[in-house]
Amino acid sequence: MAVTPKSKTSGSRVLGIETSCDETSVAILDYAVRGTKNEVRLSHHETATQIPIHRRYGGVVPEVAARTHIAEVIKLLERAGVFASGKPKFDAIAVTKGPGLATALRVGIEAARTLAYITDSTLIGVNHLEGHLASAWLVPQNRARWEFPVLVLLVSGGHSELVLMKDFCRYQVVGRTRDDASGEAFDKTAKLMGLSYPGGPILSKYATRGNPDAFRLPRPMIHDPSLDMSFSGLKTAVRILIHELGPRTQDVLPDLCASIQAAIVDVLTSKTARAIAAYKPKCLAVVGGVSANPHLQKELRKVASEFPDLIMLEPPKGFYTDNAAMIAAAGSWHLARGKSDSISKLDAAPELDL
Repeated sequence: MAVTPKSKTSGSRVLGIETSCDETSVAILDYAVRGTKNEVRLSHHETATQIPIHRRYGGVVPEVAARTHIAEVIKLLERAGVFASGKPKFDAIAVTKGPGLATALRVGIEAARTLAYITDSTLIGVNHLEGHLASAWLVPQNRARWEFPVLVLLVSGGHSELVLMKDFCRYQVVGRTRDDASGEAFDKTAKLMGLSYPGGPILSKYATRGNPDAFRLPRPMIHDPSLDMSFSGLKTAVRILIHELGPRTQDVLPDLCASIQAAIVDVLTSKTARAIAAYKPKCLAVVGGVSANPHLQKELRKVASEFPDLIMLEPPKGFYTDNAAMIAAAGSWHLARGKSDSISKLDAAPELDL
């Protein structure tokens, strides 16, 4: 049975803006409640990536990211038609307020504040992590089967968390990494092997040709009774192994990549299975950039199959990485509850948590 946000309005059009890191994105989402059903349609969605720019540095440079966002957000807003004469094309503006890079966040926030002021639109500051949760809701077949509570494995370059979603806008973080994120572990170990930025997807491709049992790598905290995770020790183990292998590293690259991927996925799936057993959710979802990893998707389906009553929601293909559609979706949840932010007070919150 589909679950619909309790709404104070029958329909709305939300402009979403995302500039938390190295993706500039703008979206316009139409959302309407029809009895017990909800209708969601993206009338515009566009993302400009900065990967080619940051590749030369081997990682994201915050000031470069912020300056690039300035030009890109204006360009994307123009293409979305928000500067066209006449009545604004939206009722509310949802913008990422954090977590993320402070200077990058403020580009999107200032754009949103300015637009809200000149169009007299409702302004909603959205938690970037909540946006990732909403990315699963953007998938039509997921909305049709959505039942609370939903356990969400949120895995990205900066975050690895297990979140129990009790209702729209109501969350409980039941487990998280105590140091590095799984996405960072993918990217940093790839960099150690000389793979280009961003290394995670490249590592995953090499892993398809390798033996995951070729190297014995640690699974930090996998037997710890808590639902917390750790990936810094794995990175250290890989660094030591590469030093020992020396030039032979390139000869065994597929096996090494497969072994690294297996170690990361084993930790994530083990903790997810334990969380399902403890909290008995109705649905399981995986979101964030790392959710695009085919091996993780396959292993999570195996985990879900062990719980007969559990609904495995589809990974949000097309919305894996940072995007404005998920920010607009999360904003629509808050708008349905009559929540908004002050134009004069909304500011970046780089360390924001759920």
